[in-house]
Amino acid sequence: MAAPRRAATSAAGSGGKRLSPWLAPTPGKRWTELFFLLYSPSWILWCLCILVPFKIYEHLGKWGYLSLGLIAAPPCVLLPMLLQPAAERQKPWSQRYWVKANAWIAVFSFIGNYFWTHYFYRVLGASYTFPAHRLNQVPITLYFMTHAYFCLYHALSNLLIRRVRHATAAYGTAAQAVAEGVLVFLLAYATAFGETITIAHFPYYSFKDRSRMYSVGSLFYAIYFFVSFPMFYRMDEQPRAKPFTLWRAVVDALAAGMIVTCLLDFWRIGIGGIVDGQDAASSGLPWMP
Repeated sequence: MAAPRRAATSAAGSGGKRLSPWLAPTPGKRWTELFFLLYSPSWILWCLCILVPFKIYEHLGKWGYLSLGLIAAPPCVLLPMLLQPAAERQKPWSQRYWVKANAWIAVFSFIGNYFWTHYFYRVLGASYTFPAHRLNQVPITLYFMTHAYFCLYHALSNLLIRRVRHATAAYGTAAQAVAEGVLVFLLAYATAFGETITIAHFPYYSFKDRSRMYSVGSLFYAIYFFVSFPMFYRMDEQPRAKPFTLWRAVVDALAAGMIVTCLLDFWRIGIGGIVDGQDAASSGLPWMP
């Protein structure tokens, strides 16, 4: 009966009041997750319901596309500075969960854009053709947009992992691990597939074989989240454990990035590209000439 007692403790707040099994046990983490979930629809609806359907993107130049990223990502940092609860204000800024969460996501999403986008070019046959300022041949606006997207994805995954762990706590740690693994796999694939579908009508992000991108390519993209969802969840999840430092959050994100890089390259060498006639394995690392 030890497992249910641990679950009850982890679902309780600092004052001993039982919280929803969906919500984080620590106030700062709980507030940050809810903020990411409530903020994200504002810019997603702008992109999916206005920008794309009305083809406003046809009138955007380099600076216009850059402004989209600047609209979506900076509020993930700036709004918590203004809206954070009193419990967070009393902490040194480097100990506030929203700071650590943004740092984790920023590092992971930067690695994803700077390095892994080239796997999309090489392995999945993807291309970005809209006018853009670029860093390492990747539109800079994507660095910002990815940060905003990943804040939403990881806040949602935290809630779902927590709920599944709570629901299976009575069956022991092995059952929790299996249930979490199944959830992470399904959620990661659904996230990757859903993102690919939602931008299908944006003509300047294209694939040589879109149908295979939906099925096989989504599995390739899901590798990001197979690693990041459970690793991000760990941060400040146990109220009795020592909280992550900002430095530990950065190092943890770097570690997650290295794991994903290895897995993507194993795919490149072992499976190769999803486009017929594309030999991704024999051409070396995708970001090197």
